[in-house]
Amino acid sequence: MEIDEEMRRQTVVSLIAVGLFLAALIGIGVVFGSAGGLSSSGALALVGALAGFVLLMAVIGIVLIRLKDD
Repeated sequence: MEIDEEMRRQTVVSLIAVGLFLAALIGIGVVFGSAGGLSSSGALALVGALAGFVLLMAVIGIVLIRLKDD
């Protein structure tokens, strides 16, 4: 199976988005984490990061579909 340019672009952009999400998770863990667990502020930041990731992936999908149509 040969991977064309469009599939490569989609894969790279998705991997970058996942990398940003993982970096956000690690950053939240470092900033808000403690020996007792995640604070309530950290939990809110975690939910925000998850919601941001979902919205980011939706926007990426829309942009990639529009690029495909051109």
